[in-house]
Amino acid sequence: MRVHHINCGTMCPVGFELLRVQPKSQGMIVHVLVIETNDGLVLVDTGFGTEDIADPSHRLGRPFASMVRPKLTREETALAQIERLGFKASDVRHIIPTHLDLDHVGGLPDFPHAKVHVHEPELSAALTRATFHDKMRYRPQHFAHRPQWATYQAGGEPWFGFECVRQLEGLPPEILLVPTTGHTRGHVAVAVETDGGFLLDAGDAYFHRGEMDPERARCPAVLELFQSNIAFDNHARLRNRERLRLLAREQSSIRIFCAHDPVEGSRFGIG
Repeated sequence: MRVHHINCGTMCPVGFELLRVQPKSQGMIVHVLVIETNDGLVLVDTGFGTEDIADPSHRLGRPFASMVRPKLTREETALAQIERLGFKASDVRHIIPTHLDLDHVGGLPDFPHAKVHVHEPELSAALTRATFHDKMRYRPQHFAHRPQWATYQAGGEPWFGFECVRQLEGLPPEILLVPTTGHTRGHVAVAVETDGGFLLDAGDAYFHRGEMDPERARCPAVLELFQSNIAFDNHARLRNRERLRLLAREQSSIRIFCAHDPVEGSRFGIG
């Protein structure tokens, strides 16, 4: 399988300069994977979509748009970028969101015929929107086209000590889900086995590369506060973050990256 790394959502949150993500940084990113398989394309997350760009206040909500300040250009959408790779929307057969937050699934309507593979607790939370935080993070507009959901519960053979979901419907065995709840109820990391070892897209299980430092974990204070405030279960978030850090230390062949760190993205050719 061939894997492309793309940015589908540059964001410059209010106070971003305080995070000191990197010198002269242009903003946070939404790191998306485009995986070429024998049966079409697989996306891991989608970032923002074309409809978000056309009507950000309605699609994303005014609070998010004004505080997070997404760039919102068609050139950064997954649709535009797969077209530049020589594909079309119908070539995207499967989408695997790490979770269903608005900045990760805004592009779902651009691929209405794709099967969307999701951890069942995450879909339940997104559709019921039972809490204030859920109403802010999950936008019904992104699901109004009635995606073809495929839902899963963790179980079966573990993956490096983590629970996992193997044998995703219609997908090759090299792709699997690794539940890493905390940021949301049903957050998952997505593992992709390549010739060079595993890639592990950790989504929002952490936000800054320093959190994975094998010797001295660290994170800018403002960003750590943000993560704890928006977490569904902060204790679970911290526990899974530490498990990922230990995995990074003990399994050097596994390349772990999160969704929003531009320095990590640059290591995979983003930027």
